Order: sequence, then structure tokens, then C-alpha cells
Amino acid sequence: MAAKLRKGDKVVVLAGKDKGREGEIAAVMPKAGKAVVTGVNSAVRHTKQSQNAQGGRIPQDMPIQLSNLALVDPKEGGPTRVGFKMDGDKKVRYAKKSGEVLDA
Repeated sequence: MAAKLRKGDKVVVLAGKDKGREGEIAAVMPKAGKAVVTGVNSAVRHTKQSQNAQGGRIPQDMPIQLSNLALVDPKEGGPTRVGFKMDGDKKVRYAKKSGEVLDA
């Protein structure tokens, strides 16, 4: 099945400690059903200093379930579901709330 949320999409968190926060998808893990969103679900990782990197307490964005994310509608700004339709001979994603085509 085609992925409804993709890297670079602007999403809003529907459930959990970061409910209501918005961010951009940095990575999607379809087999795990999770995505990494910038600025959401951050955890502090304690890392040892190495020759290449500074050590210390470094905040890192952790994966969040795809079911807890909704795409931000490009027209209206609120959360929306994603659907698929045929645009000529191409299959495109669209926002169900406004009908706006997401893939250009």
C-alpha cells in the first residue's frame, strides 16, 4: 500500500505528551509504522565524547506512531486525512478536508 505520510510533510500530533504540536517529518519507517518528526517526542541521550563529536546530554527526536500523526491541510491549516485519486494517468495524494492535491 502507498504511504500516506512522507518525508517533508508538515504534520500535527493527535495523541500523547506532544499533542497539538506541529513539525516536519524527517524520516519514515513504514515497516515499524513510525516516523521521526522534528521537535516532537524529544528524549535526552547521554553520549560519551569522541574524537568526532562533543559529548554530554544531547536532545534527540524519537520515533512516533504514524496513527498519532495527521497531515496539516495546506489550505485550511488544520489536521486532515489523506486520500488517493487518479489525476489523469497519475495517482496523487490529496487532503480530504479541502480536496487540495499534495503531490505536484
